Amino acid sequence: MEFAYPYLFIVGFLGIMAWILVIYRPFKKATIYYGDASGRNRSASRTLVFLLGLIGWILISISVTLPRKPIGLSNNKIKVNDIFFVVDVSRSMLAEDFRPNRLEAAKQKILEFVNLKPADRIGIIMFSERAFTLLPLSTDLDLIRRIVDEIKVGFLGMGTNIGDALALAVARGAQSLADNKAIVLLTDGVSNVGSMTPTQAAQEAADKDIRVYTIGIGGSKDAKIPLGGRAFGRKRYQTIPGGSIDTKTLQTIASLTGGKDFIAQDSEALKDVLEEINKLEKTEIDASSRILYKELYWEFLLLGALVLLLAEFLRVRFLKEEL
Repeated sequence: MEFAYPYLFIVGFLGIMAWILVIYRPFKKATIYYGDASGRNRSASRTLVFLLGLIGWILISISVTLPRKPIGLSNNKIKVNDIFFVVDVSRSMLAEDFRPNRLEAAKQKILEFVNLKPADRIGIIMFSERAFTLLPLSTDLDLIRRIVDEIKVGFLGMGTNIGDALALAVARGAQSLADNKAIVLLTDGVSNVGSMTPTQAAQEAADKDIRVYTIGIGGSKDAKIPLGGRAFGRKRYQTIPGGSIDTKTLQTIASLTGGKDFIAQDSEALKDVLEEINKLEKTEIDASSRILYKELYWEFLLLGALVLLLAEFLRVRFLKEEL
């Protein structure tokens, strides 16, 4: 038997200490002796209750460390896609024509995708004036969810650098051994900075057989972004600088790479691209080196809870102590 999270034993240790200080110690001090025989009986009963409580908490402590027993190796193959989400984090993504804004709506759809396709390897790149790899390809669902939550506006400059962001995703994806690779580009603007044009980056993706799905995000040409602060108790807004989505460039990127272009005018429209990606032929990878485990935590948890209940029953029934 082994433990997935042995350091969590400290949680159970704290439970043991709380049980001793809060329950066992007070009722021990309150004990009243009725002669020698009665005193010896109550002392033995206290000892029994204490030992049962201690055993119960030890069992619960073991359960929170997730005990498990190796039962063999997987000889199956699993099918996956390698997918990079390239997310625009320029200030225009704060526009509130989506609820609560464009960026948060995009993040929510990415999370829905992750939940539906747990076997896929997901990477996250965000960009504005500069591009940054927030997460290399990973299958760690908890990590992916935490990283998606960290996608924020404000520290990658002021422009929109689609070309360099796309090129970075292509370079990252080219390192993967998967046959099916895809990039999902989410942007609401026009590329206006960068050392590589979006078309050049798309050609590199095509040369490496990486599909690019583009999503132009924007529900209204009159959308505005909040400025921060209030005037007369109301939010202040500014018209989005730079104009509307460059749909022609997004169409070109998708066409060159064998992907598909989408314009999402509301949150529901974002689902279309995820459904399209879900139809991709998946790549089989050997998972034979993955160890399979039988999880034992619930057995320890149930037994520990039953022992604690027995200790409390004996304390209340025979030692006449209140809960």
